[in-house]
Amino acid sequence: MASMTSSSPSPAPASWDGFAAAQPEFADTVRARFRLYKHHVLATLRKDGSPRVTGLEADFRFGEMLLGMMPDSLKALDLRRDARFALHANPGPDAEMNDGDVRVSGRAVEITDPEVIARFIAEATPPEPFHLFRAELTEVVRIGLDNDELVIQSWRPGRPLRTVRRK
Repeated sequence: MASMTSSSPSPAPASWDGFAAAQPEFADTVRARFRLYKHHVLATLRKDGSPRVTGLEADFRFGEMLLGMMPDSLKALDLRRDARFALHANPGPDAEMNDGDVRVSGRAVEITDPEVIARFIAEATPPEPFHLFRAELTEVVRIGLDNDELVIQSWRPGRPLRTVRRK
């Protein structure tokens, strides 16, 4: 018997460059927001499926959003087991959030290519050893204020940028 609902497959996740090619201005805004502060909040899934939130630095290199982690950290082990993640940009020192609230989500894929890792070490000089993951984006969201309106922008691969305004 045929299913009553028709669901089309979700588009493949996008690299940072794929997102930036689709929405260059929005990508610049999101990258700038992440670069305002060094530390952000990463959400991963524990073995039992419950959420884990931890601090993390995001790095933008080689056309990717990169996530570096200490060896065998719980967040790295979480991502090796279940690649789904969400990363929320540091909201800043006060409640104003003049630069908006930004988050990305998707899948984190561990980079094991020795050439890429060597290039990352040469450019970023991270403490070694480390795990390095590439973000494959399934959603990018920015919430901000425009005068007295709340503005919600969201993007998903294969879809146009969506903007909703609320008073």
